[in-house]
Amino acid sequence: MTEPNEEQKQPQCTCIKDPFAVLPPEMRPRPQKKSNLRQVTCLGCGLVFWTNRETNYCMDCEKKLGQGS
Repeated sequence: MTEPNEEQKQPQCTCIKDPFAVLPPEMRPRPQKKSNLRQVTCLGCGLVFWTNRETNYCMDCEKKLGQGS
């Protein structure tokens, strides 16, 4: 008969935990980027901020540019 403790033991093989453990670091899959945010320095005032918009102006400078036209 098997002991009850044997059934509850975790596997000792690392391939169960990390299937890519045997690969060298350069061949392991890269973690995917979780956000499409990028860090930008505003071209108008120099403010550094994070955005997902395509413009490189902060909201205030973008409003000023829109009013000046």
